[in-house]
Amino acid sequence: MKSHTEYFTFHTKKRRELVHLTPQLEEVLDRSGIVEGFMLVSAMHITAGVFVNDNESGLHEDIWKWLEGIAPFREDYKHHRTGEDNGDAHLKSMLVHHEVIVPITKGRLDLGTWQRVFYAEFDGQRDKRLIVKIMGM
Repeated sequence: MKSHTEYFTFHTKKRRELVHLTPQLEEVLDRSGIVEGFMLVSAMHITAGVFVNDNESGLHEDIWKWLEGIAPFREDYKHHRTGEDNGDAHLKSMLVHHEVIVPITKGRLDLGTWQRVFYAEFDGQRDKRLIVKIMGM
């Protein structure tokens, strides 16, 4: 069994932003030399997430609207008593989750036809890290 680890740093231009990761993850997989196994993709911050879905702009707008409907930006979060203003970002990250596992088959990410991997930033405009860990043979 082999493993390969890489880290990415994101500094988004907007506070809330989606970053399509699939092309970068394919490059990491190529560098790893692993042909059968699993890739873990995990946001290393509690105000960001990683998810798998379609790379379609209308859907992305729907996702943002859905998240804002469930965990809207508000000033009255108790978390804001700490001096932060990102209570909604913590809640949104719980809805999206912080990591995904993608199977690797014959040296390729084994995603469905329309599946792509995304990094979701909910409190950006500062450095945030992401870990990619591949294990297999």
